[in-house]
Amino acid sequence: MDLQQLLPFLIPLAIVQLALLVASLVHILRHDTYKRGNRLVWVIVSFISFIGPILYFTIGRGDD
Repeated sequence: MDLQQLLPFLIPLAIVQLALLVASLVHILRHDTYKRGNRLVWVIVSFISFIGPILYFTIGRGDD
């Protein structure tokens, strides 16, 4: 299996991952309160593939 066969699957995944990363970073940098951790921790965690932003939005985001 070569890369060209995987591109129709990989490109949408990369776009979703980038969108999650940008959304989580924007939210982290605009807000000061978090349920757990601090800003630096969540910025670092956000760069962990799909898992980081999803973790931030589920357990890290504070009440607005």
